[in-house]
Amino acid sequence: MSARTGKVLGLGIAATGLAHFAAPAAFEPVTKMAFADDVRNWTYRNGATELAIGLAIAARPTRKAGVAGLAVYAGWLARRVLSRR
Repeated sequence: MSARTGKVLGLGIAATGLAHFAAPAAFEPVTKMAFADDVRNWTYRNGATELAIGLAIAARPTRKAGVAGLAVYAGWLARRVLSRR
C-alpha cells in the first residue's frame, strides 16, 4: 500500500468513526444488526474503534498494526451479525 493510499484510507475510516459521534442515529440501523441491546452505546464504541484503527492506518509507523486491527474488527463484526440471525 502506498503512503498516500494508506493515509487516505486511514483518514476515511477515522472520519467514519468520528461521524458515529456527530450523527449516531445514522449508524444505529447497522449497529442494531450486530448489537440489538444498548445500540447507542455500541454505536459510540464502534465509532471509537474505527477512529483508532483509521488513525493507525493513516500513520506509516502503525499502518501494519492498523490493517491487522481492521481485519480483526471486520471479522468480529461479521461474526456478531451472523450470530444474531
